[in-house]
Amino acid sequence: MANIHWLGTGLSAIPGLKMLIENGHSVVVYNRTVEKAFEALSEVNGDYKVVPFSLKTVEQNVNAGDVVVSMLPGNFHVPVAELCLSLDAHFVSSSYISDEMRDLSSTAKEKDLCFVNEVGLDPGIDHSMSHALVEDYKNASVFSAQNQHSFLSYCGGLSDVPNDFCYKFSWSPLGVLKALMSTSVSIRNGEVFTVTKPWESVELYPLPMPWGEDEFEVYPNRDSLPFIEQYQMNDGLKIKQFVRGTLRYKGWKNAWSKIFSEVDTLDASIAESRLKEISDDLWDKYSYKDGEVDRVILTVELKVENDSKVVWHKQFLMDTLGNQKGSAMAQLVSCSVALAVEAVLDNEISSGVTAAPHQKELVSRWLSQAEEISDHFVLIDHLN
Repeated sequence: MANIHWLGTGLSAIPGLKMLIENGHSVVVYNRTVEKAFEALSEVNGDYKVVPFSLKTVEQNVNAGDVVVSMLPGNFHVPVAELCLSLDAHFVSSSYISDEMRDLSSTAKEKDLCFVNEVGLDPGIDHSMSHALVEDYKNASVFSAQNQHSFLSYCGGLSDVPNDFCYKFSWSPLGVLKALMSTSVSIRNGEVFTVTKPWESVELYPLPMPWGEDEFEVYPNRDSLPFIEQYQMNDGLKIKQFVRGTLRYKGWKNAWSKIFSEVDTLDASIAESRLKEISDDLWDKYSYKDGEVDRVILTVELKVENDSKVVWHKQFLMDTLGNQKGSAMAQLVSCSVALAVEAVLDNEISSGVTAAPHQKELVSRWLSQAEEISDHFVLIDHLN
């Protein structure tokens, strides 16, 4: 029987790791600090062992056909995946597919190995929602490539209760700060829309929450355009709007205005050190304290128009709070990863480098689990 090798037991790892162990899988857990991993798994019964992490240790323990899960920092993913190629082992991570990872696809296919990525929350559950909406629409009587299609996908990791900063950090703020300096590309009014300063494109976005309409702030991030093909919307569909972005509490832009100003004027020669200083200060002031609860909101929306009349409009909305099982972020990310591992073991995912699967049965499985974890999970039909 194939073993699972789970690399890293950080903040977003434990619920999914527990799920795999409790589901009867044999798991080898790797962590730099063995004691921390044992402590995190102290109440779990099953077939697992914990060993110190190093690539050499992974190489010594992994056999052909095993599945290696990287919950490590992003710079580890490609080296781990390359090691998997040499060992004829499968690979799973929740992170975006880098160009270097994509370059491994042909070799992985030749070896009939699954290298599955983007199976966390965002990216991950958002992909499942997107696949479900697009398939639903394409099966509708109003489907036509000549319609105007507006796709919006926003995700935010938030604090349960908004603070004066409209945000809290569960890990180093440095990644968030660097993301603010990254260019985003999306489609707006049928044209490519490029933003070099995300804070300059923040918009209000109303969501139909159970207690009534609630407004949040959203902005585009990264490059949305490759996901048009990933969501199978590249077959001649007229795209009016296509955005994948970030969601924050209303007031976030104003609360962060001083940081935006400084980031915008940083001298390149001191940028790295100054960002580290800002990060450390933010961590001291706005990190989660013991007992504080996090919140995740994810929404994916597809609206279709014909001659300016809305003919199809559906939206997934998920709102999740952390609980005794773990933070909302940890549960949604790692349990999705666990589903991917089991799908690989059951030969349900194709070989090569892939993202979250689009097959209807697997999409339904991912969404069903997300609904179980969430406090509020709904598919809204705005026309009914």
